[in-house]
Amino acid sequence: MVLALLSCSMGQAAATSKPATHTVTIEGMEFKASDLTVKAGDSIVWVNKDMFPHTVTSKADAFDSHQIEPGKSWTFRAAAKGEFPYMCSLHPTMQGTLRVK
Repeated sequence: MVLALLSCSMGQAAATSKPATHTVTIEGMEFKASDLTVKAGDSIVWVNKDMFPHTVTSKADAFDSHQIEPGKSWTFRAAAKGEFPYMCSLHPTMQGTLRVK
């Protein structure tokens, strides 16, 4: 009986877990972490620590931060599941992938 109650309460806790917030740092002309896997409902914050602006632009038009100025950040809530390659539209060699499970 106690085991049944314990597993029932653990299942409820997992079902009501809160969305997480993940941080990607933009620094040295790179997205750090450039490959990120999150759950649907989670938020991702890109923080620009470079001395010039950058963007976070999905290659499939799923999201676009527009210009993120130095010292500023942009937050995206991942609602749709899938794999989303992205880049900086100002510096196309800067690339990353966001995977939403």
